[in-house]
Amino acid sequence: MSAPRVRGGVGAGTASGGVGRVILVGGGPGALDLLTLRAWRALQTADVVVVDRLAPTEVLDDLPPHVEVIDVGKVPGHHRVPQEEINEILLEQARRGRVVVRLKGGDPFVFGRGGEEAIACREAGIAVEIIPGVSSALSVPALADIPVTHRGTVAAFHVLSGHDGLDEAAVTCLKHRSATVVILMGVAMLERIVDQALAAGSDPGLPAAIVENGSTPAQRVTRAPLGELVVRAEQVGVRNPAVIVLGDVAAPGLLTPAPTGDHGVVTGRPTRVRSGFDPEHAGHGVAPGARVLLA
Repeated sequence: MSAPRVRGGVGAGTASGGVGRVILVGGGPGALDLLTLRAWRALQTADVVVVDRLAPTEVLDDLPPHVEVIDVGKVPGHHRVPQEEINEILLEQARRGRVVVRLKGGDPFVFGRGGEEAIACREAGIAVEIIPGVSSALSVPALADIPVTHRGTVAAFHVLSGHDGLDEAAVTCLKHRSATVVILMGVAMLERIVDQALAAGSDPGLPAAIVENGSTPAQRVTRAPLGELVVRAEQVGVRNPAVIVLGDVAAPGLLTPAPTGDHGVVTGRPTRVRSGFDPEHAGHGVAPGARVLLA
């Protein structure tokens, strides 16, 4: 195989001589301490680790010295090692009797092509274990103080890849403000995404945010109304990896305590709620004269 090696393992995986196994591991959004305990334990059993660019590569420094690391990292627009070759690497290593950990960013089944790798292994008679990871679709917004659902604001979310722009469901969610739309790998298509949403009748004032390098020291959050998002992103130079969040949950200050009056009820900050939502029945104190915006 032509995949570059980060480091070689001396004598790794030669003990059993039989067919090994593959463990598909989700490494989380990037921060080492968001790797799950089960994932870390799997890495300690590995003979070889096949790693992606967005995986938490710091963990490689803690691997046992015999472990071989194979870097198959992909960058946007350039797949250094094609998926078919990655599949073959997994099969080749497992057939040598090795425990193969396929370390991915996020979750292996959320735009990670883990399903294809699992099928390839099982068709070849190689055992596969799946270890879920913390998906950037949920964790990165949370780390930026953006809940993808929020009581009284929105009760659903829709996640999609941005490679092809918005799908029909996302357009509907944005037009009716019925669900948060979370877009992965969408920076290159940002202008098309915004144009699609606006052309379908979405409110140009809909809150939006882009979170770059989520969970890392380089994390940065850019917020703007939907109609101004493209210009703002260009001004600050937004780059991948980034998660785009469209919806009322992206409003600045959503989770900031609002000013209260003498009796401890909200007096000033607007609150957006779903049509038919009754704040009193939901246990929310809303003062007379407070602004309640119906979605």
